[in-house]
Amino acid sequence: MDALIAENIQRFKSQLSEKVTLVAVSKTKPVSDIREAYEAGHLDFGENRIQEMVDKYEELPKDIRWHMIGHVQGNKIKYMAPFVHLVHGMDKLKRFKELDKEAAKNERIIDCLVQIHIAEEESKFGFDYEEAWALLEDQPKEKFPSVRIRGLMGMATLTDDQTQVRNEFKGLRQFYDKVRTELAPADFNILSMGMSGDFQWAVDEGSNMVRIGSAIFGKR
Repeated sequence: MDALIAENIQRFKSQLSEKVTLVAVSKTKPVSDIREAYEAGHLDFGENRIQEMVDKYEELPKDIRWHMIGHVQGNKIKYMAPFVHLVHGMDKLKRFKELDKEAAKNERIIDCLVQIHIAEEESKFGFDYEEAWALLEDQPKEKFPSVRIRGLMGMATLTDDQTQVRNEFKGLRQFYDKVRTELAPADFNILSMGMSGDFQWAVDEGSNMVRIGSAIFGKR
């Protein structure tokens, strides 16, 4: 086993509260690296390309929990529908329709997160707060019975300005709390924000799921 990967996994788990789920972002990394992390006791892995995730799923143990963390392409949802654990980047209404259709075909209820655009960069995807509220208010369980919305996901602006990043995370946490209080059922309980460069700020602002790649597996 690569001691460094195992040590990094354990280091993050010791840093994070038991209430925070660590998603090890394994995109572009070989199956051997994922296996090493798995043998260190880790089960949650994130990929940003559906086909790459499918290929790795076929090679690796089936108790791994695969997280689709990238932009979701509608025409490829069918390939991950049989096994994906959580879809983070649900950023368009039509994606919910497509995911619901493929989940039903596989006789599954697929968990997902609503992606909120909180960054200043236009290149990032997601609903704005008003759009997300309208989606969540409009009885999504009835419209998409094979999809379960478990919470929210957001990516902050890529900047060293801690105040700006924390404010973006803080805003998402406040919206998450409002949704939980006024709209959502008890199983709406995931707030996914924070990556290798800003995860501690995210956790400080209320994140309970972080996506860590390079700090575990090394630079890509």
